[in-house]
Amino acid sequence: MADVLEIDAKTGETVERDFTADEIAQRAKDKAKRATEAKTDIDKATAKAALLDKLGITADEAALLLN
Repeated sequence: MADVLEIDAKTGETVERDFTADEIAQRAKDKAKRATEAKTDIDKATAKAALLDKLGITADEAALLLN
């Protein structure tokens, strides 16, 4: 089973092929980047929740203070 399906828009010709080594490496980099970004987002949300809890206010109340 091929991993990539390329379709020529002009001719309608299709080519099924496996990923190249460069594409596999790029996919691994992209996956690692997404994992890092997800962890950063979780860390930020956790820190925000901890701060709101420490202040004893809700996110809506915090938003009112910042507007």
